[in-house]
Amino acid sequence: MLLRSIFLAVLWIGFVGYAFLLAPPDRPDTLDLILRLSTGKFDGINPLIVNLFNIMGVLPLAYGCLLYSDGRGQKLPAWAFSAGSFAVGAFALLPYLIWRKDNPQFVGPKNWVIKLWDSRWLAIVIALAAVTMIYLGFSKGDWADFVQQWRTSRFIHVMSLDFCLLSLLFPTLLGDDLARRGISDRRIFWIVSCLPLFGTLGYLLWRPPLPDNSAPPASTPA
Repeated sequence: MLLRSIFLAVLWIGFVGYAFLLAPPDRPDTLDLILRLSTGKFDGINPLIVNLFNIMGVLPLAYGCLLYSDGRGQKLPAWAFSAGSFAVGAFALLPYLIWRKDNPQFVGPKNWVIKLWDSRWLAIVIALAAVTMIYLGFSKGDWADFVQQWRTSRFIHVMSLDFCLLSLLFPTLLGDDLARRGISDRRIFWIVSCLPLFGTLGYLLWRPPLPDNSAPPASTPA
């Protein structure tokens, strides 16, 4: 666990340093682009950028499906990091992953928040939204324009790297989530881990529900 935390801390520091010191400079139209993307005014914007921006709002939902049950056994407020990830992605999520403790057990009962994030219906919505955005981005997007913007715009550049990080970091929560659901087959962990994003979506659709009405183990009399 210590080595994992050290690796994630180095990754977070490196990502922050790269984003502010080495990434391409900000462009004068960046704020206007963010406002147009946020308000759905997509005319004239490369569909690749539109759907990349949109999927950066879907990935935190996928993480939320694990974070809220994981947070039940943590001192850290998982909801705060989950909320932050909607705004700044891995910048907010990595500190939680660095400081969290292993948590392979879920102590119920499940409240309505846990039930919502554990819902199969939410998993279906997340998967459909993500697959639709990937399809539209790849089929409608202008790749030459995207590469040019990736080279010249800090916003596009860092958002693309953020997407890659969120797609790859999911296994840091996966092992404990499998354990909380009573799944011991390590092949599932490796299948999901080796298929970034699509493995995540498949896992959310497949995973069995968390146990309900479980209680902490009884203390042994002295």
